[in-house]
Amino acid sequence: MDFSFSDFSDMPISRFESMLKTNEIHFFDATEFEEIGQHYIDTANLQMAKKAIEVGLSQHPESTDLTLLLVEYYILTNTFDEARVLLDNVLILEPYNEYAYQHLAMVQSKSNEHQQAIETLKKGLSCTRRNTNHYEFHSLLAMEYLYLDEYFMAKEYFVKCLEEEVTDNHSLYNIIYCFESLNDTDGAIVYMNSFLDKDPYNEVAWHQLGRQYLAKKMYEQAITAFDFAIICDDTFIGAYLELGKALEHLGRYNEAINHYEITLNIDDPTAFALLRIGACHLKLGNDALGVTFLEKAIHEDPLLDKGWIALCEYHMNNNAYAKVLKHVKKAVKIDNTNMNYWQLYANANKALGFWKEAHEAYEQMVSLGNYEVQTWLDWASVLVHLQEYEKGIRIIRQGIEFHPENSQLHYMLAGFYMMMAKANEASYFLKNAYAINPNELEVFYETFPTSRTAHLVKDTLSLS
Repeated sequence: MDFSFSDFSDMPISRFESMLKTNEIHFFDATEFEEIGQHYIDTANLQMAKKAIEVGLSQHPESTDLTLLLVEYYILTNTFDEARVLLDNVLILEPYNEYAYQHLAMVQSKSNEHQQAIETLKKGLSCTRRNTNHYEFHSLLAMEYLYLDEYFMAKEYFVKCLEEEVTDNHSLYNIIYCFESLNDTDGAIVYMNSFLDKDPYNEVAWHQLGRQYLAKKMYEQAITAFDFAIICDDTFIGAYLELGKALEHLGRYNEAINHYEITLNIDDPTAFALLRIGACHLKLGNDALGVTFLEKAIHEDPLLDKGWIALCEYHMNNNAYAKVLKHVKKAVKIDNTNMNYWQLYANANKALGFWKEAHEAYEQMVSLGNYEVQTWLDWASVLVHLQEYEKGIRIIRQGIEFHPENSQLHYMLAGFYMMMAKANEASYFLKNAYAINPNELEVFYETFPTSRTAHLVKDTLSLS
């Protein structure tokens, strides 16, 4: 009978499991136990991993590799004290064991001891002269600095990673993240260009360079970078999308649409691409087509708030308030914490004269943390229509706590007090409002028409 290598590849695991079933003791060499334990760790069968490692150590108590595998098990199960004890023992016997330093740093990192982890990794790095292990240490050091928000040092170590492994796109992304966190767009551009001199066919690098040019509003340079990313990988959806954005900024909407549409043919349609196609058609005056794509976008991803907002704002600008209300009601059901949805809901209800519903929308906006002056004023104007003057007083007083020097709020409060026939309070806040900004008086008259001829107003202003 013929056998292939694969017939024997899992023999240590099969023999080990057979041993457990029969309670017989079989001898395995240390390497086989490492293979068995690592297999169970890789397949997330941690109970069997521990069993295999413990049996292995009973047969090979001096095996450092098995001990470190047990440490790995303890790390995975957050049993850090036991891991530290084992690592201390290993480092006493083998003070130059670089893998022990890596494991110890991992324990420290998971215990939020990031500075200690950095010191441990630097010790371990000094123990190894093999460049292959330098990469691991540099990568771990970079991540520890990231945890501490020390972006400059993190960047330096990620750069070292790329010097050792030029195809390490994970480090490449992290370098850009560090540059962005440092608000150093120019530095990112310089670095990416120098990196591309070494690896000119790296589509990720071209894409990231293009993003930096976009941030600098250098649209022609961004387009060139994204074009090169696509030359390197003509299925790179991100590059097509970013290229479309750059073309939009230059008003080249038909070209942008073409690139967005390419992404629809590469993979399943993305809501973002559909949204941008719709927005481009609206800018080109293709309103019906634009609305169709916006509707496709929210159908593809109902959680895409930009899609709902773009659709509602289009109808709002065209005074189609009923359509705004129809769409925003659906949006609010999906996410009732989105401030923009409630703003649209309030505006549409106001435009349609649904004052009670508009009042509820503003109440919700404030409860979500919107304390802008205009929110209080818009809410107050709704209460004027509802003739809810007492409620208006409470609300505007709350608004004045956030904006004590805003004249419009003082005028509004004076008007509410006047409508409640509370002359002293009305006079007090009218005097405050006029002292802050007399130019807003006409708005006060328009909001409360009876105030124009009211003796209280004339008497108050004559004393100002």
